[in-house]
Amino acid sequence: MDSKSGRSPGASPARGLAAFASRDFRRYQTARMAVIIGAEAQTVAVAWQVYSITHRALDLGYTGLALFLPGLFFLLPAGHVADRYDRRQIILLCYSLQIVCTSALLAIAVLGLRDVRLIYSVLFLIGTGRSFSGPASSALIPHLVPEGHFVNAVTWGAAIFQLANIGGPALGGILFTLPLSHWMGGVLAGAGVVYIATLCSLVTFLVLIGSLSVRLGRMEHRDISLKVVFAGFQYVRRSPILLGSFSLDLFVVLLGGATALMPIFAQEILHTGPKGLGMLRAAPAMGALAVSLTLARFPLRNKAGLRLFIGVGLFGLATIGFGLARNLSLSLMALAIAGAADMVSVVIRSSVLQLATPPEMRGRVSAVNSMFLGASNELGEFESGVTAQWLGAVRATVAGGVGALMVTGLWAVLFPQLRDADELTAKALRQDLRSEGGEKLLSATSD
Repeated sequence: MDSKSGRSPGASPARGLAAFASRDFRRYQTARMAVIIGAEAQTVAVAWQVYSITHRALDLGYTGLALFLPGLFFLLPAGHVADRYDRRQIILLCYSLQIVCTSALLAIAVLGLRDVRLIYSVLFLIGTGRSFSGPASSALIPHLVPEGHFVNAVTWGAAIFQLANIGGPALGGILFTLPLSHWMGGVLAGAGVVYIATLCSLVTFLVLIGSLSVRLGRMEHRDISLKVVFAGFQYVRRSPILLGSFSLDLFVVLLGGATALMPIFAQEILHTGPKGLGMLRAAPAMGALAVSLTLARFPLRNKAGLRLFIGVGLFGLATIGFGLARNLSLSLMALAIAGAADMVSVVIRSSVLQLATPPEMRGRVSAVNSMFLGASNELGEFESGVTAQWLGAVRATVAGGVGALMVTGLWAVLFPQLRDADELTAKALRQDLRSEGGEKLLSATSD
C-alpha cells in the first residue's frame, strides 16, 4: 500500500477523527453521504411502487436480480477499467448515468406507467453503472488518506454509510407520503417526489467528486491480456483470508438478508405502511452506526478473525428474531442488533480487502468483491422473494437466519486462516498469501 505517513505498518490504528485531516476524504465522504441518502430513498420508492403494482413477493425479488445481473456480466471489464484509467473519472461517468436512470424512473412515476418491466430495465442500467463505479470507488479510498489512517477511514466510511442508511429510508418514507395532491395536480406525489430528491443528491455528488484533488491516472501499466484481466481472481483464490471473508459475507447475507421482504412485513404483518417501511429499512443502520462510532474511538487491535465470526453469528440470530417478531418495536430491535453485528464484519472485511491487496490490483480485486457483494445483496433479494413466494415471508426469513448460522460454523472450519487472523495490517494480511505459496503472484503485480 502506498503510504503518505511515517507510521510503520504495525503501528497502532489511528483513533478519533484522524482520517478527516484529509481534504479529499472529507469531500468524498460528504458526497458519498448525499448520494447514499438519495439512493436509499429511491430504493424505498421503487420497492413500494413495484409491490403496489403487482402485490407479489417474487416481483420484489426481481428488483434485486435486475441490479445484480450487470455486475455479473461486467465483472472483468469493470475491475480492469478501474486499474487502467483514472478512478475519479470513472466514478463521475457512472453517476452521470445514474442521473439519466433516476430521471427515467421519475418519468415512469409521473406518467403513471404500471409496467414493472420498465422499472426493471432502468434498474438494470443502474446496476451497470454501479458495476463500474464500485471497484473504482473502493480502489480510490486508500489514496485519500495516509496509510496509518486507513482503518480509521474505513471505520468512519462505514459510519457515514450507516448514517445515510438511516436518513435515506426515513426520507423516502416521509417524502412518499407527503400530501401533494394540490401541487401540479398531484402528479409528483408518492414516488415522483422521492426521485426528485434523489436527482438533487446525485448532482451534489458529482460536484463534490469533481472537486477532488487526487489524480491517480493509470495504475496498471502492463498490456491487456487474459492473465492481467484475471489477476484479481487469481489473487483472491490464493489468499484464504480474502476468499474466506468474501464468501462468508456472500452466503450469510444471501441466506439471512430480509431487506427485500420489508414491504411485506410493513404492510401485511406489522401494518405500518410506507413510514413503517422507512423505519424498518433504517433500523439496521441505527445499530451499525452505534458500533461504527464505538470502533472509531476504540479501534480493533487484535483477534479480527474471531470478532468477524462472532459478529456474523449474531447477525444470523437477529435475523431469526426479526422473522418471529410481531410488533414494530421488537422488529426494530432485532434489525438494529443485526446491523450492529454486521458492522463489525464490514469494518474487518473492508480493511482486509484494501490492506491485503497491492495498489495496482485493487480495482480487479475490488471487482471480485463487488461480485460477491452484489450476489449477497441484490441476488439475495431475489432469493428472498423466491423463498417468500414458496414459504411465506416469516418462514423464509427464519429459515434464512438458520442458514446463516450454519454457514458461519462451517466457514470457521473451512477457513482457519480467517478465523485466526489477528492484526489488521498490510504486513500481517499479505503474509497469509506468502505462507500459501503466493510469492510469485505478489511479485507479478509489479512486473
